[in-house]
Amino acid sequence: MKVYQTNEIKNISILGSSGSGKTTLAEAMLYEGGVIKRRGSVESGNTVSDYFPVEKEYGYSVFSTVFSVEWQDRKLNFIDCPGSDDFIGGAVSALNVTDTALMVLNAQYGVEVGTINQFRYTEQFHKPVIFVVNQLDNDKADYEGTIAQLREQWGGKIVPIQYPVSTGSSFNAVVDVLKMKMYRWKPEGGVPEVLEIPAEEMDKAMELHKALVESAAEHDDMLMEKFFEEGTLSEDDMRAGIRAGLVIRGMFPVFCVCAGRDMCVRRTLEFLGNVVPCTDKMPRPVTTDGVEVTPDSNGPTSLFFFKTTVEPHIGQVSYFKVISGKVKEGDDLLNADRGSKERVAQLFSVAGQTRNPVTEMVAGDIGATVKLKDVRRGNTLNGKGCDYRFDFIKYPDPKYRRAVKPVNEADAEKMMEILMRMREEDPTWVIEQSKELKQTIVSGQGEFHLRTLKWRIENNDKLPIEFYEPKIPYRETITKAARADYRHKKQSGGAGQFGEVHLIVEPYYEGMPAPDTYRFGGQEYKISVRDTQTIDLDWGGKLVFINSIVGGAIDARFLPAILKGIMARMEQGPLTGSYARDVRIIVYDGKMHPVDSNEISFMLAGRNAFSTAFKEAGPKILEPVYDVEVSVPADYLGDVMSDLQGRRAIIMGMNSEKGYEKLLAKVPLKEMSSYSTSLSSITGGRASFTMKFSSYELVPSDVQEKLLKAYEATQAED
Repeated sequence: MKVYQTNEIKNISILGSSGSGKTTLAEAMLYEGGVIKRRGSVESGNTVSDYFPVEKEYGYSVFSTVFSVEWQDRKLNFIDCPGSDDFIGGAVSALNVTDTALMVLNAQYGVEVGTINQFRYTEQFHKPVIFVVNQLDNDKADYEGTIAQLREQWGGKIVPIQYPVSTGSSFNAVVDVLKMKMYRWKPEGGVPEVLEIPAEEMDKAMELHKALVESAAEHDDMLMEKFFEEGTLSEDDMRAGIRAGLVIRGMFPVFCVCAGRDMCVRRTLEFLGNVVPCTDKMPRPVTTDGVEVTPDSNGPTSLFFFKTTVEPHIGQVSYFKVISGKVKEGDDLLNADRGSKERVAQLFSVAGQTRNPVTEMVAGDIGATVKLKDVRRGNTLNGKGCDYRFDFIKYPDPKYRRAVKPVNEADAEKMMEILMRMREEDPTWVIEQSKELKQTIVSGQGEFHLRTLKWRIENNDKLPIEFYEPKIPYRETITKAARADYRHKKQSGGAGQFGEVHLIVEPYYEGMPAPDTYRFGGQEYKISVRDTQTIDLDWGGKLVFINSIVGGAIDARFLPAILKGIMARMEQGPLTGSYARDVRIIVYDGKMHPVDSNEISFMLAGRNAFSTAFKEAGPKILEPVYDVEVSVPADYLGDVMSDLQGRRAIIMGMNSEKGYEKLLAKVPLKEMSSYSTSLSSITGGRASFTMKFSSYELVPSDVQEKLLKAYEATQAED
């Protein structure tokens, strides 16, 4: 493969819902581009895109796949992204390093919730979008219905470039209103006949052609003047106008294909080669220091690594985009994130698992290398004198969590190594070894996501694992003030142990006034504040520790020990063993012994006094509550609302968004355990949701009773 220059390179993401035919379209593009000699199929498990064992097992894409096609003296780099929301990380990574999105639609279903979700990401990253209506040979294909749905969502920006003469089993021709020609295929597809538009189609073709000309003219002042003067535009003028409209997302062209029969794929590639903007015409990436970097092949060398995979017999394959300058085989580069030096021994242009060696790549190109020593996804490698660093990929929060452990406890360390390696391949997996819960928690985008992880560990790494319900990170707090004292006294020959602590606990809130006077059991306690420590707790909330000792009842050197004892009990709350938070503690009195008092004595006295007072201070359990946003077709709104209310949700609001309802709710984490599975079941997979931590809130009294009984039972067993 020759070395392509920046103005000859186009980077394109292939997006779309599961079942829209992205992998089949990628296969047809590779075939038309001469990269492969024979088209594979998803059913046969021999496509270029889905080459990992888990993808062949399940029959759907799990990873994004990079491939390139040489077309009309251009290099078209594609990243074929998984369609399922569970594997959205691949699409997010791809959109950050490509310049245009090809959004594939299944003509049977039109605009699906997955389409809308992925389109939102193109909006977030300001990427041009071209829609491709696929599977027009299906008996249930509805091209006009799909166009109507697109226009309902995105209005006049939807501009058809083509339309099918007929759909269903008879589909074999499209009218192209940019070229003003009809393309017709033989049953085997491939190279079409190029014909004049039939008389019976001319009125419709002219109407769509006029709309295309007007849309193209809108985005360039010179073209608009020309259009007003001449009433039309040349084909080259229209291409320039469409390109300008794409860059500013002022128009979304629509193409027709039947990827399974290789119909109109060649014409789509031709459009991509001619019209889609090259990488040098797109907005510049920005470094972590706010420097805008131009994709200049003569600039300093800088590579951004957006994806890693681990492949049998090879090890780690690292995929990168050349942000600036050029990279050659044998170049020595510096890792801006890790400080290590790396030698790029080999460079490849890739097509799935096929790697074609190249000697050089320039700014804007996408490639791969192998056997780097210390490069992770998200790292930047720079040439001498360059200090760029990029960190522009932000992944969505996880939505589904499970505790995981190996069937054989002795394999715990090996399991963690595998999990951390797999997180490098898919950053939307979040792995946490929770000291609080004493569990390893794996969080992902949905049940399929985690099921895939389990399959890979058990089949690729031969390590049996178990998923089970994770514990909930509850918190404990108090609702009123209480007082307690505790004397620790121990005599066992020689030096003894003695420490006595008197303290008051009360709920803490921001801005509360300094303590003054308290009354317990008819007795008044006057507080004189000598010192205050405010501790931001690692698990959220605060602990305020006030020294109000007068008359030297407890020596100041023992106060850190008292605080240490209290902190130990805060880490294992008296109610359920959960972390305690938002408590103010006033140590106001105590006793010590001139010989037997020591730090351990006061640590134990402080711990036990706190525990006693906490239990008398109206203790309550707090649970994590999440903000949940559900996007659901209007038909299913009632069922989804009923399900949420059954999960103790508080509906915060809702609004309509072009055929979909957006529900906003606050839901306890405990009730979200299998929500992704339930939502999919209720809506036939047509709804989606996001969730983000909101706050800790008091659990209802009946739930608290159950939690207390469950904790007592586990303590009795222990």
